[in-house]
Amino acid sequence: MPLSALIFDVDGTLAETEEIHRLAFERTFAEEGLGWVWDVDLYRALLRVTGGKERIRHFVATSGVAPIDEARVARLHERKNEIYGEIVRAGGAGLRPGMAALIERARAAGIRLALSTTTSRSNVAALLAGSFAGMPDDLFDPIVAGEDVAQKKPDPEAYHQVLARLGLPAEACLVFEDSWNGLTAARGAGLRTIVTPSLYTAHEDFTGAARVVADLTDFDLADW
Repeated sequence: MPLSALIFDVDGTLAETEEIHRLAFERTFAEEGLGWVWDVDLYRALLRVTGGKERIRHFVATSGVAPIDEARVARLHERKNEIYGEIVRAGGAGLRPGMAALIERARAAGIRLALSTTTSRSNVAALLAGSFAGMPDDLFDPIVAGEDVAQKKPDPEAYHQVLARLGLPAEACLVFEDSWNGLTAARGAGLRTIVTPSLYTAHEDFTGAARVVADLTDFDLADW
């Protein structure tokens, strides 16, 4: 079956954004006077929990800090997203090597582009505004974000939704991910998956990936 669509994860896949998320969390915690420190090693562990609010809840439940209510969880997450958005809209998150060229080649070949992510829709919009300026508003269509699913990755729901909206079988699509959670979600929907490990996921197990590559600089669509 000919390749008809490329489906991309966002954080860590389109761009190395996870460190920006971490710094935005830290700035938020400082503003709130919480005294929480999410250093690189802790954040790497926390990334096994998908979703920003879920990550905050997990940290509170497992770290021994004073409990906070759901309203404060939501407020912290909203403020973190505001800070993240300011950074990436200003161009603070460059695309990963080879990504821009791959997207251009796919568009030229008439291959559709879609996003499947657990991050917030506002974060997706901020990244697209900062890293894809001048591109069509519907460059990625459909976009399935964290608000659209009941179960986030590694559950395959986001990928099932993308396939349904594309109206394509899994065999006609190729996924790009950077994490075990993402790979597991994609494989759960029967999708072939290319993994480009990122700053925070290089240590993970990618057994079952169709291919694992450092980046997409030499990626050839003709192989698929």
